[in-house]
Amino acid sequence: MPHLRFLPAGFVIGQSFAQSFPTKPIRIIASTPPGGSIDYVSRILAQKLPASLGQSAIVENKAGASGNIAAEYVARSVPDGHTLLVVASSHATNLNLYANMSYDPVRDFAPVSLLTTNYFVVAVPGSSPAKTFSELIALAKTKKGGLNYGSSGSGQGNHLGMELLKSMAGFEAVHVPFSGIGPTTSALLGGQIDVALLTPPGALPHVKSGRLKILAVTSPKRFPSLPNVPTVAESGVPGYELSGWIGLLAPASTPKDVVDKLQRETVKVLNQPEVITQLDVVSAEPVGSTSQEFAGVPAIRNCKVGKDHQAVRREGRVICRNRGRCERHSLSTSYVIFQSYV
Repeated sequence: MPHLRFLPAGFVIGQSFAQSFPTKPIRIIASTPPGGSIDYVSRILAQKLPASLGQSAIVENKAGASGNIAAEYVARSVPDGHTLLVVASSHATNLNLYANMSYDPVRDFAPVSLLTTNYFVVAVPGSSPAKTFSELIALAKTKKGGLNYGSSGSGQGNHLGMELLKSMAGFEAVHVPFSGIGPTTSALLGGQIDVALLTPPGALPHVKSGRLKILAVTSPKRFPSLPNVPTVAESGVPGYELSGWIGLLAPASTPKDVVDKLQRETVKVLNQPEVITQLDVVSAEPVGSTSQEFAGVPAIRNCKVGKDHQAVRREGRVICRNRGRCERHSLSTSYVIFQSYV
């Protein structure tokens, strides 16, 4: 007589659910407005995932509070894999910026995959008198009242990155935060701000029309799409580099088999030649990590506001006296900021 094996109900349900997943359209929640790298990458996923998953995918932009609005929304969503979150590096640093967060950036999410690494461009209005990065620094040091710069919000990569640049290049500028890269770009186009670190998807279309000028890039080497634009390091600030990452998350408690399926299909998308070309145009590098690899990236459990830490509360000045616990954090968030102020 055959032996009967009784498996935990959760295992059977989870396995069955994964086999039938998805059963309805997938919502990809972008934590920024249209026009930036997060939106760009989100729309690539929404375009390519349906072919293998058999369901449509739509992008919804829920911008604000440095990504907290979108993150809270997804954290509270049904954990069935049909609502996903695309975030940037700031997801890992918000815990140091906001004292009363309604969700935990680690505990409330299931990592799916690290999607891309990306860099920024130093952009000014087309009418700016600065034609090179060196001229911009000279202008910042001599202009009465100084310059003002825009960012996607306090604690975002282009905020912290500009503060690091100010410190290393020795100039001052007033921070003007916006609610995303799109509004920041609009303000730069309208001459409301003097300079900003923008992501290539938002900046490049306006460079071709002459409405924006790119004076430098924050990568360690020049962008293939902008071979005549020097890096910041080449332009007189040796050692400066600013990168960020974009990742895909699901709500915590999403069945592991569903997360694994999403991870596999996402990696397939990122390995498609057409997608690699789309990302290369905006100088983003596809990654396609495992869920476990992505789980180690934020590394924020051991870097919380406390007696050994001073959070990013004054124009991005990050000071962390706890070297041992924050060294990995500084590297994983890709913001050399943490490292530079230790």
